[in-house]
Amino acid sequence: MLTFILRRLGVMALTMVCLTLVVFFLVNLEPNLKKLAISQLDMRSSQEDLESWLEANGYRQNFFVRYGQWLGVMPKQPNVDPATGEAVPRFRYCDEPAEPHYSGILQGEFGCSTKFKVPVAEKLFPALGATGILMFWVMVVMVPVSLLVGVLAGMREGTRTDRSLSVASITTTATPEYVSGVIFTVVFASWLGILNGSAATATSQGINFFNFTLPVMTMAIYGTGYIARMTRASMVEVMTQQYIRTARLKGLSFRQVVMKHALRNALIAPFTVIMLQFPWLLTGVVIVEVMFRYQGFGFTLVEAAGNNDIDLLLGCSLVSVFVVLSTQLISDIGYAFLNPRIRVK
Repeated sequence: MLTFILRRLGVMALTMVCLTLVVFFLVNLEPNLKKLAISQLDMRSSQEDLESWLEANGYRQNFFVRYGQWLGVMPKQPNVDPATGEAVPRFRYCDEPAEPHYSGILQGEFGCSTKFKVPVAEKLFPALGATGILMFWVMVVMVPVSLLVGVLAGMREGTRTDRSLSVASITTTATPEYVSGVIFTVVFASWLGILNGSAATATSQGINFFNFTLPVMTMAIYGTGYIARMTRASMVEVMTQQYIRTARLKGLSFRQVVMKHALRNALIAPFTVIMLQFPWLLTGVVIVEVMFRYQGFGFTLVEAAGNNDIDLLLGCSLVSVFVVLSTQLISDIGYAFLNPRIRVK
């Protein structure tokens, strides 16, 4: 198992390098650099002024040199004031030193946000914390409900209960977040007036039931149906196994058969699906957080992309890649522990 984990960690590191290299190339395309220079100067700036700003701030260096500086394996060079010839920091609002220095991912530095005029870490990590709270409550609501629905439907295959729960699960899975979010807002915020249709106050004034329920419901309702369907399919398969029939012939009650024999084996496949919900939640929060004005990771990612904030966009991409690869590793390890028939060599 230890060898398997170490091997997977090595693959994760290599995958992160490859994916971040691709993202770094895409966000540093010429149109994005020109838009960045215009946003930092003026719409009426000449081509020479834009080129001078890009040159002065290091955006015209060799691509691999810049990537190495972002990783922290190559030193960043300060700017040179053309008037005095002295070295000056690239971004004064990030307190960068006016001398060559190593400042990258390996040193825990994510760069400077050209939109918010602060270090990327000061903007990224509070947003991650806010999204972490949202994702926690989504999982608290989504996982128990979906497992309960799936187990109940799988225990009574073909009955009216099974058909009703299956139709409800398919309906929720077929409804995207931007549709369910609008429906929930209209019903609970506009018509009934019991919930706040905007979660913008959640990050500034604190989270409560009224400003946090709609984002959680919108995200949880979509994943609930998918996990419930997978749980039902797994439960139906387990209930037809020979050891279940043997347990029933021994005189065990239906409840004992389900709880002691069927449930654990039926939860192996849903466990993998649940772990893979985390990457989906990262994409789901982009829609939900923008819709409800909740200032978390998804909202920050949209702000960075809309304003060509290269360092902030790279930081968000790095976090996304790390979360996806980490959840896949945890899923593989957990699957091996839950299923004793699997042997990792």
